Amino acid sequence: MVLATISFFALAVFGLGALSVATDTDIISTPDLGQAPGVAGMLAAVVAFAVLLGVTLRTRRPSFVSTITIALVTVLAHLAVVWFAVLLGTSDIVIATAVAGDLVRGGVSAVLLVAALIAAWGGIALRRTRAEHPRWPWERDEDE
Repeated sequence: MVLATISFFALAVFGLGALSVATDTDIISTPDLGQAPGVAGMLAAVVAFAVLLGVTLRTRRPSFVSTITIALVTVLAHLAVVWFAVLLGTSDIVIATAVAGDLVRGGVSAVLLVAALIAAWGGIALRRTRAEHPRWPWERDEDE
């Protein structure tokens, strides 16, 4: 679960950076907002991803179909927290809604969705294969 959560964060940061460079725009381009809405939104996305993946991985044989739910809830958590943080910072519901709409139209939500799908799939695949921690030759049992 930890590896998948770190993978989600890394993929999201890379994807958002690539999107920003490719479109030559800021992720949140509204002036005077600062970094707080973006940081809060990303923190909410990572927490939502980790909690849902953790719940999914508790089952004996988790389904890959749950990656869709994990990804959608992760994106919605990001949007909701960014919207709320902008609302707190500006006290203007129109600006908060415009910022959230720009995140959807500008591709930010799509980047987070794809990152969450990939990372959740990887986390579930690791759980389903029952991978073990790597061990050095001298850590193995002599009876093997």
